[in-house]
Amino acid sequence: MADPQSNARLRADAGAPTSGVIHVRTRLTADFTVISNALAQRRGSAVTVGVAAYISSLPDGSSVSIAALCEHFDEGEILISRALRELEGAGYLERRRERTPTGQIRTRTYFYDVPGGASDDEPPEPPKPPRPRKAPRPRTAPAAEEVTPSPARDQSEERASLSDADPQAVAVLASLRRVDPRLVLSEREAVRLAPGVAQWLAAGVDADQITSLLTARLPDHFLTRPAGILAFRLRETPLPAPPPLPLVERPVVPPLQTCDGCERAFRAPEPGRCRECRSGGSGGLLGVAC
Repeated sequence: MADPQSNARLRADAGAPTSGVIHVRTRLTADFTVISNALAQRRGSAVTVGVAAYISSLPDGSSVSIAALCEHFDEGEILISRALRELEGAGYLERRRERTPTGQIRTRTYFYDVPGGASDDEPPEPPKPPRPRKAPRPRTAPAAEEVTPSPARDQSEERASLSDADPQAVAVLASLRRVDPRLVLSEREAVRLAPGVAQWLAAGVDADQITSLLTARLPDHFLTRPAGILAFRLRETPLPAPPPLPLVERPVVPPLQTCDGCERAFRAPEPGRCRECRSGGSGGLLGVAC
């Protein structure tokens, strides 16, 4: 009688744990990313760890904006933006406002393998020179200090009204509630958001396209006021390309012809006589009647 056969291992490998995960290691030589255990085992949101691992795997120059991350992950803007804030608060991510050689201000994002660390090939920033100390004013005699009252600020300067905002931008913001009834804005919120909408309008983006960009893929539940989400989208969403200008057909200019009667130059689609010769006038240069 044949012995029964079994596919199960007779005994566990030496040194293997009796419970928990058992790693099957594979030595990778390409297409891999090294992250620290402090980041991979970070307590808290799994979305934050996943976003950090994804950013670490991207090459330099890749876009890590909210819109770009939302295209890769299934999570919405709220969770993605919260993960970026947690990474920034922990020191893994840093946003710097830098001035380009042309004088423009841009925001660059730096991601560190170690919180707050710096790259080995990146030279440290030079120390800023100390500010010169002002020499004290000579006082000839003690005098009573005079307190100059600061002028009272006009309330109209502290709080702008809808009359100061772009009316077309305000109309776009007021129409958002027709698409989503939750997008009800107060007067102060509309005044604060109107300059961003006016900038899009000045760039050639029409009102319907702005409404579509501001109301697309909104979360099911708002954790904050909707004005905060709209302000974030106006600030972080790249301006769409304006529609192409319509082609204006130029009138066809007839070529120059030489009159068969007076030899004057005139424009006509075909050779022949000029207007004066056709009307029975006298020839100009040669004195020949046409």
